[in-house]
Amino acid sequence: MTQLDLLGQERSAPDEVAATWIAALADALAEGGAPDAIASLFEADGWWRDLLAATWDLRTAHEPARLGEMLGAFAAAGPTGVAPDPRHPASAFRRGEQDAVLAHWIFETPAARGRGVVRLVRDDDAPLGWRAWTVLTALLELKGHEEPRGERRPWGATGAGERTWGQRRAAEIAFADREPEVVVIGGGQAGLSIAARLRMLGVDTLVVERNPRVGDNWRNRYDYLSLHDPVWYDHLPYLDYPSTWPVFTPKDKLAGWMEAYAEFLELNVWTGTEVVGGGYDDEQWSVVVRRADGNERTLRPQHVVLATGLSGLPRIPEIPGAADFGGVLCHSSDHTGGADWAGRRAVVIGTGNTGHDLAQDFQAHGADVTLVQRGSTYVISLEAMMQRFAPLYGEGGPPVEEADLIHASFPFALSSQLAEGEVRKIREIDRELLDGLEVAGFRTNLGVDGRGAAESYVRRAGGYYIDIGCSQLIIDGKVKLKGDAAIERITPTGVRFEDGVHVDADVIVLATGYLDPSHTTRALFGDAVADRLRPVMGPDAEGEIGCLYRDSGQPGYWIMAGNFAACRNYSKYLALKIKALQEGLIAPASSA
Repeated sequence: MTQLDLLGQERSAPDEVAATWIAALADALAEGGAPDAIASLFEADGWWRDLLAATWDLRTAHEPARLGEMLGAFAAAGPTGVAPDPRHPASAFRRGEQDAVLAHWIFETPAARGRGVVRLVRDDDAPLGWRAWTVLTALLELKGHEEPRGERRPWGATGAGERTWGQRRAAEIAFADREPEVVVIGGGQAGLSIAARLRMLGVDTLVVERNPRVGDNWRNRYDYLSLHDPVWYDHLPYLDYPSTWPVFTPKDKLAGWMEAYAEFLELNVWTGTEVVGGGYDDEQWSVVVRRADGNERTLRPQHVVLATGLSGLPRIPEIPGAADFGGVLCHSSDHTGGADWAGRRAVVIGTGNTGHDLAQDFQAHGADVTLVQRGSTYVISLEAMMQRFAPLYGEGGPPVEEADLIHASFPFALSSQLAEGEVRKIREIDRELLDGLEVAGFRTNLGVDGRGAAESYVRRAGGYYIDIGCSQLIIDGKVKLKGDAAIERITPTGVRFEDGVHVDADVIVLATGYLDPSHTTRALFGDAVADRLRPVMGPDAEGEIGCLYRDSGQPGYWIMAGNFAACRNYSKYLALKIKALQEGLIAPASSA
């Protein structure tokens, strides 16, 4: 086992260090979580992130007073069996000049089983010689409601006289004689992830998807689209991509996988079904849907999950003269690709991932394309992005569930702080690329508050580009750039800028992003529901993301959105929360 150089002190194994600290935590919990234990257990600048285990919420505590509150809350949950996780030996690492240990631990409460992750740093002034830098407590499963997987997998065989698998599935999907407990609106990665998690917990769930097929939300988008995250980061719950899967998934291949996923996981999905109204009255939901055959039905679930993604209603800026344009003017959500525009003139407004992808697509199909930059953009190369994901998410990395737990053990606010140094290192990796963009007139930045793509995603759900080739096209002049003047107006034949330049266009595509899910909520369920919502995006006072995956402010209303990794990981905790509410393990009042 790796030994630690304790700066001249006695050498100890990581497992010994971890076991000593975890035992001290168990003692503090047994004593009711006395606040004075915090000073011996944690750094003054320590962090504790809780995923349902102590608070039935996603919470982050920082600094002694808040850490004391979290310790008290966890003690009140009645944890027992607090011990090192025998399946995961502790490991040594360095935090700057300090020795450090990463360790996993386990615990139970009367209602659940959980996992913990702790990062310890050497401190010669600490009673134990070590203090915690970060602690994670995460709910793993509810007792008596364990998922039917592995040794608990279902039998599957059908006995004589029983309904066949096909008959059973047809009845489940039809919901002819019952109401779903949960209605999930949207059949993309968010909707499928939460539906799969809820099914494994025995929660009767219906997904309604307005497109004719599962996967159409990807299948029907512009031809050139592929995921910008690597395959190891993008697995859906329970079913990893095959080892032959490409690193970056083309959108049509992804659409087929999602359709198969819904079938393999036996998810109840109504395709061609649109939510046309509904509301929340007298603590009861009504969700009015119109099926593909035109018939309407009013569903009455206990919970509604909005899973239409961060790409909900298009954000369409008001540009003078737009109604007078003689060509095709559309939002990126309505644009299917550049194949029909060879030899013609295209203008793409917006320089996030979508804007760059569209410009690259137009150029590949022989169009004369101009990319309009309205504000500076964070740009990161694929090489740098791959380094960012490794070693947690990469070939030979840990199983994705373990990677997710370790990744989640860094609180968002701490990750955001550390990102400043990481972004500077990435900028050096990408120096040649960024210098070339600067020469071409493309304005780059370091992300929101200098913290890169992750912070831009949390605060803006965009504002960055993961380069898959368009940056070099800009540098080489194959994609023209107009970013030195604001748009004055759209004319019948193109776009005029405030510096007097006019760019002719046959097609103008607005890659201007989307409104956050609160706008979709208002459109579907009215002002009363929408007005109860807490802010959806952006960090709250503790650094957690708005109301994604957690209490929204509207009882029984939940919002699932994000990339594949976020949906995979946080669908677990949202599903456990809903199941606990359904089983009466927590009261609805405590849910808020």
